[in-house]
Amino acid sequence: MLTIYLVPARKGRYELYSEALESDEAEAAAPQPGGRIRRWMTQANEQWHLLVAQARQQRGAGRVARWRDRVVCALAESIAEQRTMWALRRETTTTVRMPATLADGEAKALLMANLADARRHHLGWLIVDTIILVASGVLALVPGPNLLAYYFVFRCVGHLQSWRGARQGMEVIAWTFVPDQNLTELTHLVDVPRTTRAARVAAIAQRLNLRHLADFFDRVAVPST
Repeated sequence: MLTIYLVPARKGRYELYSEALESDEAEAAAPQPGGRIRRWMTQANEQWHLLVAQARQQRGAGRVARWRDRVVCALAESIAEQRTMWALRRETTTTVRMPATLADGEAKALLMANLADARRHHLGWLIVDTIILVASGVLALVPGPNLLAYYFVFRCVGHLQSWRGARQGMEVIAWTFVPDQNLTELTHLVDVPRTTRAARVAAIAQRLNLRHLADFFDRVAVPST
């Protein structure tokens, strides 16, 4: 069963976090075959994954190739952050681990607010990216891989699956809330400088067996002003 972590980001604000297997991410993002458009999207999705794999090997020769590889890797990391919403699509019961300072009712309200924001966000970007994808078709006449089209295919599929996951979380999933002292400790580290808190955040991530939690916390934690 999937476990979601309610990670403190700043005063009164929390972000949803989970870690899924890479195979689960690939399955969640991949469009199902059937029909000419879906077959083309499947092919573009596979090409995008191939480009990401090549970019991570950093074998590009020349300044432009290295810049392209860095851009592709950065885009891939951004897309990967949708893994939590993708995973929710297939769930009917899910556990939420939360700071022990929160009551169940508070945690549920925060969870639903996050899901509502995600549903609006991904629907809006799905519409925008679909329009750009259609417009990028003119680049099919340019020799070489259509990086723009591959990227926006993957974005469209990702936003669609994320929107479905957020809807599933709001309308179907039965949530169980479990206090966790590790997340309580993270709450107290939001206002601590990054270099000072690094060792403590890494220790919390290790105790929770979450390999990428420290990086995620560094991205979302914003000190109070």
